[in-house]
Amino acid sequence: MPLGITLTLFFLSLILSIISSLVLARDLDKLSARFHFSEGIVGIVAALGADTPEIAAAVTALIAGQHDLGLGVVLGSNIFNLAALLGLSAVIAGEVRVKRTGLLFNGGVALLVTVVVAALLFGFISPLISGILLGVLFIPYVVLLALHPLRVKQLALPNSIKRSLSDMLTSVSQDARKDQTAPKASLNDLLAVVPTLVSIVVASIGMVNTAITLGATWHLSHVIIGTLILATLTGIPNMITAVRLALHGRGAAVVSESLNSNTLNALSGIFLPVLILGLGTISGLTVFALWWLLGMTVLVLVLASFQGGISRWNGIVVIGLYCIFVGFIVFQR
Repeated sequence: MPLGITLTLFFLSLILSIISSLVLARDLDKLSARFHFSEGIVGIVAALGADTPEIAAAVTALIAGQHDLGLGVVLGSNIFNLAALLGLSAVIAGEVRVKRTGLLFNGGVALLVTVVVAALLFGFISPLISGILLGVLFIPYVVLLALHPLRVKQLALPNSIKRSLSDMLTSVSQDARKDQTAPKASLNDLLAVVPTLVSIVVASIGMVNTAITLGATWHLSHVIIGTLILATLTGIPNMITAVRLALHGRGAAVVSESLNSNTLNALSGIFLPVLILGLGTISGLTVFALWWLLGMTVLVLVLASFQGGISRWNGIVVIGLYCIFVGFIVFQR
């Protein structure tokens, strides 16, 4: 296929993926309002809507047997999320404020999920054991997010834990009320979800196939294509949403979206495909990306925990670390 046609198909697939993702996120937001989801669940639903390009691209590559490409999309997307959703949002908005309880709750789950997925990729645990551990982590997390703050106080938990969970859920609810702009969904919004998902899958197949062709033409490794190019481009919808939330002063929503996005990417883009398709050989650069993701996640949580959020200078540090990561990947290709 001529280079010009391949480039055109790649960018058309990218544009279709981004537009479809934004439409899906909007429709899911409306559906959440219609069915009166809790604010914590709304955050997960919104993150899932914005994450569909990354997940679809990763699964498409893994099904095609391109393991480094598929894993690179997820790992690169999660690293990009930390830099763009948290770092860039803090730089543009001045800061991203969040209470420590909410940060530790969302961040702790995101970090532990990443650790379990890393152990799976390194071969330390089996898919069965990793599935059990992920279920123990994620299911209670979703259940707690679905509860009203007053219901938390009725749980059979130590008083200190109940107070922390109740404060966290209350802060998320108050944060969301600052920017309630989505109207309740109509029947058309519900019916539009399926064709929108189909559009994202079709666009992802087009992006992956044309990216592989372009990579072969320009002698780019699958790690660079997945970790840097596809991961960054498919993360644009998430970045737009996060910056908008930060400018509206919704720090808790920004943190929740970024960390939940990383959690959902790891679960849907790595664990489930590996569970079904098995794990092929992964390259040293993919392993490096996994370690870098773990390190950046810990650093972001530590910085935000000490200062009650991400300051502009902390955001610059996080973005700088991402730039170092990009430079290393490109240099080692």
